[in-house]
Amino acid sequence: MSTQLFVIPATADLKGNAEMHNSLVPASYHRVTAVGSAIRLQNGETHESIIRILVSCVNNGLKRDQEVTKWLPIMRDDAPEEYKPFLQNIISWQQQAEQSLTSAKQLLKQMGYESQ
Repeated sequence: MSTQLFVIPATADLKGNAEMHNSLVPASYHRVTAVGSAIRLQNGETHESIIRILVSCVNNGLKRDQEVTKWLPIMRDDAPEEYKPFLQNIISWQQQAEQSLTSAKQLLKQMGYESQ
């Protein structure tokens, strides 16, 4: 959704969007890799490296999400009035994404795997 803002003339130079994307792209990578690792474990794969990747991706995704979250309110505040609800929607999606990784981190801890 936030990528759209780069091509809409009124938001093309929105303060914080480029900075936010510098963390959003790797956060998304870590989230997708964490989900893929979890699916592999659910399907019966048991190699320790899958678990290490899952733990690492959850931790790295949460770190990157902190930067994403830092920039989103700046973007919302800088946006033209008609785009503020759109930015608030992005913030809501980001909160849900962060919650999924937080839940995964809690499950890993319950399984006996320490994460940062």
